[in-house]
Amino acid sequence: MRQKMNAVRLLAFLGAGLLVSQVAPVFAQAPEAWPTKSITMVVPFPPGGVADAVGRPVAEALSRILGQSVIVENKAGAGGGIGMAAVAKSKPDGYTILMALSSISIIPEADKVVGREQSFQLNQLKPIARFTADPTVLVVRADSPWKDYKSFVAAMRANPGKYNFGSSGNYGTMHVPMEMLKSSEKFYMVHIPYTGAGPAIVGLLGGQVDALATGPSSIVQQIKAGKVRALAHWGDGRLASMPEVPSFKEMGVKIEFSQWAGLFVPSATPDAITNKLRDAAKQAANDERVRAVINGAGSPIQYLDAPEFKVFWDKESSQMGEIVKKIGKVE
Repeated sequence: MRQKMNAVRLLAFLGAGLLVSQVAPVFAQAPEAWPTKSITMVVPFPPGGVADAVGRPVAEALSRILGQSVIVENKAGAGGGIGMAAVAKSKPDGYTILMALSSISIIPEADKVVGREQSFQLNQLKPIARFTADPTVLVVRADSPWKDYKSFVAAMRANPGKYNFGSSGNYGTMHVPMEMLKSSEKFYMVHIPYTGAGPAIVGLLGGQVDALATGPSSIVQQIKAGKVRALAHWGDGRLASMPEVPSFKEMGVKIEFSQWAGLFVPSATPDAITNKLRDAAKQAANDERVRAVINGAGSPIQYLDAPEFKVFWDKESSQMGEIVKKIGKVE
């Protein structure tokens, strides 16, 4: 009888050990609480542009909400493509996030148009939240001879190739709207690409370029200071930050272009992390400090949560792809 009891106990012990050996790896693979260390927010442009103007106040708010530092890293080049590709190919653990502009919808198609290897593909990134969406604004220096859009376009048509415009890089959010305008209005200007909106604006102020298209938040202070004049914008209706500036649509030029800023992560990032980041992004969008900074820059919050942002992004990516094909290869 005693031998039988010992055998039963031995089997029970071995069974328990087998159960532990099977369960232990599951617990070992369970994801750690996120975040447990600092997060890098890649802004794929130099300081001074729209992505930077939105990214920095959002990063500060996320730091407070998540309890870990969110550090902005400006990784410029290729119209934003270098920074975007770096995040698309990064480890999908939630510690590398991207504050991108609408050029993210353009660059993969542009790579194909110019015949170069794609730096990243759209399905490598997952949208988390859109924070702003503003039409680009056509600006010239305040000392330029053009007091309104009518005099500007007349000069461009009369002097093909004499004047130039700056941008944040080929096929970027400052380049594409100008190509749309040139095509629609049938004039020619020389394109001067920079590494971002900040350097392009410096080029305008310094007289290296004659005009550019940029988001309101990156230029409104220069307009208020009397250094730059806004002639028109690519939106639908007047802008709250500059109500005196007409849209192209109301002047009979049927073009629109919106420069938005949104948060992305690598597409393989676990749902548990992306959901927590979505919640934090929503809190950041409603944060008084964030709204004050971004609204003060002339770019009010126009928030979209991940599902709505995904629908918006899919539609725009398709539209921008067609526009890039129409523009064709540029040097």
